[in-house]
Amino acid sequence: MVAALVAAWLLLAAVACTQREQDFYDFKAVNIRGKLVSLEKYRGSVSLVVNVASECGFTDQHYRALQQLQRDLGPHHFNVLAFPCNQFGQQEPDSNREIESFARRTYSVSFPMFSKVAVTGTGAHPAFKYLTETSGKEPTWNFWKYLVAPDGKVVGAWDPTVSVEEIRPHITALVRKLILKKREDL
Repeated sequence: MVAALVAAWLLLAAVACTQREQDFYDFKAVNIRGKLVSLEKYRGSVSLVVNVASECGFTDQHYRALQQLQRDLGPHHFNVLAFPCNQFGQQEPDSNREIESFARRTYSVSFPMFSKVAVTGTGAHPAFKYLTETSGKEPTWNFWKYLVAPDGKVVGAWDPTVSVEEIRPHITALVRKLILKKREDL
């Protein structure tokens, strides 16, 4: 009886050890066109997750810089993942369709965009709850940026006063490391 109990505990411990810890890419989100997307599709590349808004003072500077970053580094090794949010100053009041049209028309955005979400509070999207909990930094305004490594772990978080250009070296270092690792694996 004792031996059976010990064996059961050992089996449970072994199963618990083999389960992978949750990461950003374990979540799902609805894209800007209403389709449920597994963020797993971005595993293996570097992601910059940003809560965006169309009517914010940071909109022009950030959208232009984010699109340039996507052009320079994406989409095979890097993606900006944009999540519109209307929680701060009601600066994203439009529908998903209008948000997408604005971003594509005004900034020629080519990076993935998702449906409008809450990023803080009890109604926050689970992916943003994860970003907040693991980084220790909760968005307090539009254009918070979370850098996610290819393994889904958060490696940095910046508020909107930190420009995309200031964090670009962190992003390019991760992308460079990823490319070198892929070359080694060949």
